[in-house]
Amino acid sequence: MKVNIDPSWYEVLRPQFEEPYFAELKQFLVEERARYTCYPPGSLIFNAFNSTPFDKVRVVILGQDPYHEPGQAMGLCFSVPGGVAVPPSLVNIIKEINTDLGLCIPATRGDLSGWAEQGVLLLNATLTVRAHQAGSHQHHGWERFTDAAIQALSQHRDGLVFMLWGSYAMAKRSLIDTTRHHVLTAPHPSPLSAYRGFFGCRHFSKANALLGQPIDWSRIR
Repeated sequence: MKVNIDPSWYEVLRPQFEEPYFAELKQFLVEERARYTCYPPGSLIFNAFNSTPFDKVRVVILGQDPYHEPGQAMGLCFSVPGGVAVPPSLVNIIKEINTDLGLCIPATRGDLSGWAEQGVLLLNATLTVRAHQAGSHQHHGWERFTDAAIQALSQHRDGLVFMLWGSYAMAKRSLIDTTRHHVLTAPHPSPLSAYRGFFGCRHFSKANALLGQPIDWSRIR
């Protein structure tokens, strides 16, 4: 089963594409798109993998679902295309970066492609969603696929920094070999929880200290 995914990831995840669940997932998506508007566009479903090849990953940020309103989802968790209103969670992420690193990134910028190009894998657990219905494509196979991606990174790479924000992302800690990788946890940047510890977590400076070669977190378009 051919998919539009970077060859380095295809080699690592090849067994997943050959599993019956993936064929069922593909059929589910065909039926969903025949009846509903779904996000992101088909060409961007694997954008996180295509933007950050397997051997280039340095940091992993985990999200849950793509954005589900028009024009928002671009296949990178928390990211929106340039010119699109920045969602509240991303506004809070930018606030924390500015405080942590002494920057002045405008909260009107929301395209995180510049992070992905530096090795930050911006991975949602579920890679598609039905318009206006958060969580509508959960439990149809995507989680198994993205869990396999996390496990592959854990098993075949060393010294990665995983940023797990909120209880959903923190539950993925069990997939990560913490003797080989660094795991940073904090409450979710949502306005409902950011003041419970996301603000002040300093994950961006901590990640740079762990990596040695820093990420330029100001590269938000």
